[in-house]
Amino acid sequence: MPKSLRFLGRTTAGLMVCLLVAAGQLSAQTATATGRETTAASVANYALTVDMPVDPEVLVGGLPNGLRYYIRPNPKPAREIEIRLVVKAGSVLEDDDQRGLAHFVEHMQFQGSKHFPGQSIAGFLSSIGVGIGEDANAQTSFDDTQYSLRVPADRPGILDMALTVLEDWAGGALFEPAAIEQQRPIVLAEWRRNLGASERTAEKLRRAQLEGSRYADRPPIGSTSVIETARREQLTRFYRDWYRPDLMAVIVVGDVDRNAVAAMIRQHFSSLVNPEPERPRPTFDVPERPGTRYAIITDQESTNTVVSLTNLRPARNQGSVGGYREIMKDQLFAQMLGDRLGELAQADKPPFLRADAGRGLFPAPRTRDEATLQALVPSDGVTRGLDALVTELKRVAAFGFTATELDRAKQVNMAGSERVVEESPDRESESRADEYTRNFLQREALPTIWQELAFHRRFLPEITLSEMNALAADWFPQANRLVIVSAPEVAGRTLPSEAQLAAAVEAAAARSVTAYVDSGAGQTLMERPPAKGTIVSTVVKGDLTEWKLSNGATVVLLPTTVKTDQILFTASALGGTSLASDADFVAARSADDVIPAGGVGKFSDVVLDRLLAAKALAVRPFITEIRQGMRGGSSPRDLEAMFQLLYLRFTAPRADPTAFAAMKGQALSVLADQSASPDVLFNQTLASALSGNHPRRQPESPETVAKWDLDRSLAFYKARFADAGNFTFVFVGSFTLETIRPFVETYVASLPATQGRETWRDLGVRPPAGVVQTTVRKGIAPRSEVSIVFSGPLEGGASSELALRTATLFLQARLSDAIREQLGATYAISAESEASRYPRPEYRVTIDWTCDPAQVESLVQRVFQEVAAVRSTPLTDDQIGRVRDYLVRDLDRARQDNAYLLNLLLRRYESGEPVNRDVVSEQAADIAALTGTAVTQAAVKYLDPARYVRVTLMPDRVQ
Repeated sequence: MPKSLRFLGRTTAGLMVCLLVAAGQLSAQTATATGRETTAASVANYALTVDMPVDPEVLVGGLPNGLRYYIRPNPKPAREIEIRLVVKAGSVLEDDDQRGLAHFVEHMQFQGSKHFPGQSIAGFLSSIGVGIGEDANAQTSFDDTQYSLRVPADRPGILDMALTVLEDWAGGALFEPAAIEQQRPIVLAEWRRNLGASERTAEKLRRAQLEGSRYADRPPIGSTSVIETARREQLTRFYRDWYRPDLMAVIVVGDVDRNAVAAMIRQHFSSLVNPEPERPRPTFDVPERPGTRYAIITDQESTNTVVSLTNLRPARNQGSVGGYREIMKDQLFAQMLGDRLGELAQADKPPFLRADAGRGLFPAPRTRDEATLQALVPSDGVTRGLDALVTELKRVAAFGFTATELDRAKQVNMAGSERVVEESPDRESESRADEYTRNFLQREALPTIWQELAFHRRFLPEITLSEMNALAADWFPQANRLVIVSAPEVAGRTLPSEAQLAAAVEAAAARSVTAYVDSGAGQTLMERPPAKGTIVSTVVKGDLTEWKLSNGATVVLLPTTVKTDQILFTASALGGTSLASDADFVAARSADDVIPAGGVGKFSDVVLDRLLAAKALAVRPFITEIRQGMRGGSSPRDLEAMFQLLYLRFTAPRADPTAFAAMKGQALSVLADQSASPDVLFNQTLASALSGNHPRRQPESPETVAKWDLDRSLAFYKARFADAGNFTFVFVGSFTLETIRPFVETYVASLPATQGRETWRDLGVRPPAGVVQTTVRKGIAPRSEVSIVFSGPLEGGASSELALRTATLFLQARLSDAIREQLGATYAISAESEASRYPRPEYRVTIDWTCDPAQVESLVQRVFQEVAAVRSTPLTDDQIGRVRDYLVRDLDRARQDNAYLLNLLLRRYESGEPVNRDVVSEQAADIAALTGTAVTQAAVKYLDPARYVRVTLMPDRVQ
């Protein structure tokens, strides 16, 4: 979507609409020379009927065979290139005997091609430190298939080889019979992995929305009967018909030279030819439906009840200036209506748990927008929730929005657009490649972010209340309207019938309503700042500065240039819920949820959201088992407001009985049907086993929520944040010591302190010392899941953690080769390691996969064979060299992330480890010193077959 609309987070990605032009097509108006003018006057001459301008920094072109290409130099991340092949061919184009084969073709692209026979694509990627999944991937949808590579830019010849891979994907796949048979069970395993309530519900929802359309019968996963019997001819027919240059685009973004890449694209792709005869590429739509339809969707394993009102409307003109203006209005309307729904959710006896509104381009078909009102409701609250949605829509239609609501929404929209301009130097190549992909597939416009800001400055002031109020009828006319109820299927529980839903809609539409009253406008977060404290000492460690404050707090500061518009922080101190008595534990555990829900000081959470709506900041408290603190961040322009909110979170927590009652009701409703989910029960069983079934590690339940106590939660919260002298505050991001110093003195050094020295209390939670095996029998799908977790004490320092991580990477590679590629028994098997230093050094290695229930035991046996091989097989110099390359590249990417740097510093301070001039350089030195012997020793020590937890999910009945 356009960059300046992307900040509007209320609307989901599926609803976020974009503004497109035909690539390379310029408006009849003359654009500014650089595209960096931001005044309204600079775009004032663009008529509403003309196309949006195109960013001059992206080279958009085409080959005589019809293939399109997009090339743009981009500095973030450094030394990387993002490459895409996008094909306008997906499951909707499948013949009746090909259902599921668009996706099968995608799998075959990695199984042998003209220049990369057999598994040599994977071998090439591995040789440059690129892994399939993270850096090389593909996905098939209804209308398109996308292939992506992320490769290093600082190695000669790599880009040319990567384009050779794309060239083969575009026209050189071999479809060897042996490879087809090898991939067949893997495709079926992917189908099996997605079995469950969410997929079944989505299937029913899609059929209800797309009834009468080809999309209703062409899900990308396809038909298992076709997949099981598909022949080579069926696969190659789809590939020949639809993998052709006039339906393709190549996208290259990153550390590149535009002209050189354009020449390479011509070299690699000019020889592709379109088939003769050429099948026309059809487009499909959804039939028009008079009036309102109703759909009631239930599933035995669903855990939530949702009611929604949707309408498939003609898509906005995404290529024109006028279309841009219309979508801007949609964003304002969605925000204002969503704010009203959010306020209702926090009211006394709310009609729903959460609700939202939005409009955006429908995923399939893209000829439609989807307008949606949706609410999460209690199991017995469907008609009440639907009534509330229709009532609020009628309130808007009858009385409109208020001037203050529109002003606030415009401020949020404008502030977001301005932030996007400020963040422009930090925009990553992946984001730009996503944008060019959308341009090719759905004609999203490609103006510069400066031009978008200029259009915002032109259009926002002139958009009127009457225009906004008219959108209620435009979004939700009666034609094509669909009311959907999605709910658990529970014995003895009766959902409203279609007739009852229709009656609820009619009653709400006929009821008289009163005008909405806006409150909270014109107030400020703090009327006056607190008295300043002081900085009593300074220690400089290279780029790192450490301040000791007059109240005893420690402040650690790392200015960076990683992102120009981002400052992140975490404040942390020892204690946490470990200090709560057993009688107070439930209230203590919920305190960091129920207290922030009340707002701060004199402001409710609703009013607080309004005060901060146009600001880019967040401050959230947390209370874990052994720590309490705050985490969040802001843009530089909102830094003082972030510090003010930090101060208020410490000193002025607000207990709101109304918000508490609403949150408690929400929690009870959400948890009421959790036990129906096999996945929930599986994860809870695993967590319980890893803690030795410790009572403090049991999950939240309706029984524990019933014991929530607002007064006890507030008392525990205040106690945990009463002594700022115990806290370490770490700030990382785009600031200078001079700019942040007055805020630290005013809002951190002034925090109250008792000069006490609290620490955490050891509750005796330890990982099991032997073997624990548990089977969970739950579910109706023919699908099992297995988790095997090795855990225990961790010895040594950072080098030991690195050796364990490396051993886990080799284990992952062996498991993927054995369980997926050789046996075809799963779509994906993961092995991941984690290590913690505090309160005691511990490690955990988790192996997880899904499979056919009949294969569980044989696969467990094979997994342990691979574990034994990693423990006993010395690594070659070539293997160590490749993993070093991967680790160095991963570190290079991580060091360009403020969140990574923040967590790295925080961990050092929390564990008491020394903090030197450059902790990232220390990690690079550890990678350079890594040896195969150290990796094998780590595998022997930590992958102990006499110490693990295994939890297995088995269906209790298959339907």
